[in-house]
Amino acid sequence: MASGIPCETTPEAPRSVDPPEDLRPCERRALHEFRARLEDAIVSNQQLVKASGREKSKSRVACSADPTEDPREESLWGIPLLPSQGHEGTDVILLKFLRAREFKVSDAFAMLQKTLRWRREFGADSILEEEMGLPELEDAADVNGTDREGHPVCYSICGAFKDKDLYRRTFGSKERREKFVRWRVRFVEKGIQELSFKPGGAGSLLQVIDLKDSCSPDMKELRSATKKLVSVLQDNYPEFVVKNIFINVSLRYYVYYALFSNLISPRSKSKFILVRPSKVLETLLKFIAPEEIPVQYGGLKREDDDEFSPEKQVSELVIKGGGMATIEIPVVEPGVTVVWDITVVGWEVTYKEEFIPDDEGSYRVLIQKEKKIEESVRNSFYINEPGKVVLTIENRTYKKKRVLHRSKSKPTIPLYNLLNQTKHPIA
Repeated sequence: MASGIPCETTPEAPRSVDPPEDLRPCERRALHEFRARLEDAIVSNQQLVKASGREKSKSRVACSADPTEDPREESLWGIPLLPSQGHEGTDVILLKFLRAREFKVSDAFAMLQKTLRWRREFGADSILEEEMGLPELEDAADVNGTDREGHPVCYSICGAFKDKDLYRRTFGSKERREKFVRWRVRFVEKGIQELSFKPGGAGSLLQVIDLKDSCSPDMKELRSATKKLVSVLQDNYPEFVVKNIFINVSLRYYVYYALFSNLISPRSKSKFILVRPSKVLETLLKFIAPEEIPVQYGGLKREDDDEFSPEKQVSELVIKGGGMATIEIPVVEPGVTVVWDITVVGWEVTYKEEFIPDDEGSYRVLIQKEKKIEESVRNSFYINEPGKVVLTIENRTYKKKRVLHRSKSKPTIPLYNLLNQTKHPIA
């Protein structure tokens, strides 16, 4: 089929869902042409997946050339590629390749062919069922929650490799480095399982890469494996990352990035965000709600949290430089435990907690004496009389501070009452 002919003008136009409304006319034409070219290649049983030069020298059989396979069943990430099947996810996949190649249809088609060939050579379609035997790397990567737009958030913790024994077992040889790349691709495939390939759905990942304790000059093997990984992901996972947020970036890494960035395409580079340690929470809050940010990064999310659900509303207050603010949690009925979370963007404030009873004849209780707050705080206090828990935050810097907090009350039977009921059960 001649290049440049939109699919509306072909005698047998592929049946498909309507293109997204946000596409410009030239982009719509490119999508129509891509559909038609792909349809023609699959229906006419052309060799969609071209063999590499090495494979051609070994055999005349194409790398995808299983004569029992029906080319009409070609798919990517579970989405059929044949446009005339009318699957709602087909255009979503095709647009990823088009956007990665600036809507140049020939380049996008060539990229799709290379990706299909690579997946078959690499075994990417079956990698999730593969047992890699690397349980020690579980602390180095995690898919944890979603961002404000519903994109799954993938965390990579490079500092896990400061353990010299783990570093040697992971990067000590070429074979181990290749296995690491394979493990990391598996992690990406796991994240893709959380995506939506429906038009308008969250079809990409947000990546947070924590570089704390990872820029030692001795970690050249890690950098080498990372370069290869970036190349693999850039070539075969187009538009699958909405942003790459590098946090806890040191000066050494800024220098390294300046040298390394020439290997990254301009489009991919535009998605990179480098964040200094003091700006981690502030930056993550632009993309992720505080209740979805793990506590180690200043957020309010704790593993296996049985106190607060993600739906629990988080409140915010702003304290001007040199100012002070209080958060009051009133308790009308006694016999409850008050639980609260609090975190501060930028830290550098002092903080204390106390219980003030309504009865003027009762004593105030200092729950937490004044201290500097340098991490997310969770605390609780049992209330046996009406009153209020008061959290006092003082900002002695000249910059304004954002305070994020939430609280709840839950009925509680004190332990001594339970023990007393056990000894003297009620008749």
